[in-house]
Amino acid sequence: MKESISNKGHGLVALFKAFKNKYPNIYEFILFNIMSNVATITNFCVLWLSTLLLFRGLTSPFDWWIFHYSPAQGGLGGFLSFLLAYVCAQIVNFFVQRKIVFGAQIQIRRVIGWYILTVTVAGLVSVWLPPYVISVLTPYIHGLAATVANVLNIIIQVVINYPMMKFVIMK
Repeated sequence: MKESISNKGHGLVALFKAFKNKYPNIYEFILFNIMSNVATITNFCVLWLSTLLLFRGLTSPFDWWIFHYSPAQGGLGGFLSFLLAYVCAQIVNFFVQRKIVFGAQIQIRRVIGWYILTVTVAGLVSVWLPPYVISVLTPYIHGLAATVANVLNIIIQVVINYPMMKFVIMK
């Protein structure tokens, strides 16, 4: 019995290796998305902790540049929560993607500027978009609107980050 379980494990590993060899770009994209979940988990944990604890009392409206967070959208605390969650997730994501997905040996100082530019663009969208998504969805899903806004942010980040990391930052 133990031998058959072991053989099944090797078969599964062999299957993954064959897929990786036959479709390296698809495998890399799938791995990128799977490993992005480390950043996603970081993002949600920081968002929830900062919203519930760290910035809980900061509900005054926040209106600066392209960012408009009413008290119903979390106000200043909502803005700071999304910003902190995004920054923490991107720090985690850089190291996970660099080592596990791309196996890059590049020196961080050589690519950090490109990475900061990439995550800044994605970050501006990610911090600008939530109040609008929350406004539209709150009447329908109430307290889950911020979580859905965060899911949308994560999708946008993949669309921006993957091509930049693959072709510019981690090449």
